[in-house]
Amino acid sequence: MGRALLVLHDDKIRARAVAWVTSAPKDTRVEFKAPKRTTDQNARMWAMLTDISVQKLHAGRRYTPDQWKVIFMHACGREVQFIPSLDGATFIPWGQSSSDLSIPEMSELIEFLFAWGAENGVVWSDPAEKAA
Repeated sequence: MGRALLVLHDDKIRARAVAWVTSAPKDTRVEFKAPKRTTDQNARMWAMLTDISVQKLHAGRRYTPDQWKVIFMHACGREVQFIPSLDGATFIPWGQSSSDLSIPEMSELIEFLFAWGAENGVVWSDPAEKAA
């Protein structure tokens, strides 16, 4: 078996995971991850990043929500590198995708966005964020 991914939704899938572990060759690697972030968390993060991108400058420049995401992922301790493009004219951010964050990890990122926004005068457009 090359690579496989099981999401433990029910007992049938859990039984398959046990069977795979039991029959796996020596030195097979197994990785367990917490459940992925929710779509609500993802929507909130992008709304917050959009608010920040519209209202704030960083190092004297405006950045897109995607660029702010890389900045905040790095600030939260996620690995981010900037690698040269094929033509060598620019750099490309490379690092962990927010889609791979677990529910608790995404909660930490959102809390960091809230804290940074509070310290930097961001006015949230989402009424739920204003109440938080």
